Amino acid sequence: MKKHTIVIIAMPNAMALDIVGPMDVFHNANRVKAMSKRRESCSYDISVVSADRNMQVRTSAGLVISCHQNIYDIGFPIDTLIIGGFSMDYNWDSQPELAAWLKSNHHHIGRIAAVCLGAFLLAKAGLLDGRKATTHWMNTHQLGQLFSQISVQSGPIYVKDDNLYTSAGASAGIDLCLALIEEDNGRAVAIQVAKELVLYLKRTGNQSQFSALLLDQEAVKKPIHELQLWIRENISKDLSNQVLARHAIMSPRNFARIFRAELGITPAKYVEKIRIEAAKRYLEYSSEPLGRIASHCGFSSADAMRKIFMKLIKTTPHLYRRHFGQL
Repeated sequence: MKKHTIVIIAMPNAMALDIVGPMDVFHNANRVKAMSKRRESCSYDISVVSADRNMQVRTSAGLVISCHQNIYDIGFPIDTLIIGGFSMDYNWDSQPELAAWLKSNHHHIGRIAAVCLGAFLLAKAGLLDGRKATTHWMNTHQLGQLFSQISVQSGPIYVKDDNLYTSAGASAGIDLCLALIEEDNGRAVAIQVAKELVLYLKRTGNQSQFSALLLDQEAVKKPIHELQLWIRENISKDLSNQVLARHAIMSPRNFARIFRAELGITPAKYVEKIRIEAAKRYLEYSSEPLGRIASHCGFSSADAMRKIFMKLIKTTPHLYRRHFGQL
């Protein structure tokens, strides 16, 4: 069985999940592969190293991680290097030695991944110039402002550009590591690891950092909040702007203005996202035909649902069901 070296850089004051999330994913991949006894797959040698020569790295929550060594003393080839994120108040310019090391050594590393704000370090090293990348949704604008040569993607939970990978928040780092395992060992192993860790499902990189249902939590005004609840209960019905305005007891123009001010999205786009979320649940947990699911969720036809899926999810309902269906 091929050995694949994983080196995780534990950054001071990072979230613990930025570091231990990838550790546990690759550790459980070793367990899954050992039980399956697949000789063609690869196993992982996992090392956690320090970025600043201090072998005891304290996370933002106070957990202390004991590192095997520091990154500068590594004398073996690295197949995958993972930068384990930073705290939300991270000074992206505070690790010049590590940025310089990355700039000098990245050519000798098979894959380089950054969890969450670790993308700023890759950017500082110049590795993301002319490439696509993402980071936590709260910091994508800042990343684009500071490093205008990067094509910052604010939506996806992770982005791959050649051998460089960047992810959104800490939990998205787990999705990214599952994708790396799939590259090495195939989808079946990656899905089994996800099940071992009791993850909801293995998300693709082009899934949004936001669930449409999270948008429901942002309404402050009572009429809009109550309308959101009504929309979810009536997604198969006519939810045009006129109908929603009438239900909210507002004029269509005033309703559209207030709704967008509250949620930062038009009523039509909001309904579209809610319907897609509902359709995803049907595709994951039911065997109903696409036409019937489209009807349940308020789409005029299966083809109309497919077009919206392609626009928002970048895949078709058929492929989504094949990848994530639980039946």
